Amino acid sequence: MVDDSPDWEFSRRDVAILTELADDPQLSSRELTGVLEAEYGIDVSHVTVSESIRRMRDEGVFREAIVPNEEYYVFALFEFKFHAENFADGWRETMEAIRDDEHTLFYFLSDGEYQWKTVMMFRDREDVSRWIHEFYKEHGDVISNLRNSVVHNVLKFETDPRIFEDLLEDADAI
Repeated sequence: MVDDSPDWEFSRRDVAILTELADDPQLSSRELTGVLEAEYGIDVSHVTVSESIRRMRDEGVFREAIVPNEEYYVFALFEFKFHAENFADGWRETMEAIRDDEHTLFYFLSDGEYQWKTVMMFRDREDVSRWIHEFYKEHGDVISNLRNSVVHNVLKFETDPRIFEDLLEDADAI
């Protein structure tokens, strides 16, 4: 796996920008400049704000994604248990197939018996069943069991701006 971790030293301004964008991703750099001055006492031009956002995005400090409203899709949590005998020969192809699948919203590795997990989006439950069937046909020799759960009633689907407060401890003065 490639380490694509960002190499970034946070400033107070960076943390404020991330906090405000998490609260309202549609803020323009001009609007954000006003918020930075009013809420944080940071006097900076909108060009500097725009450049800071671009640099953080380019460095991978945050990612942008278009996430459709949950009313349009069924969200499903899939957990993959491995078939140990065939894992060495097919794990990479299987992992990449899950990662690159158009239904995959969020894909991660975890501890324990079910070590791959993904949150996927489908138009309806029939599409979920069809996907599982096709996945087993293609990659069943690597996967011993696939556990899936339909995610009901998504109650929160956003980054809470308060999460960035932890970064302030390590942030530079500006």
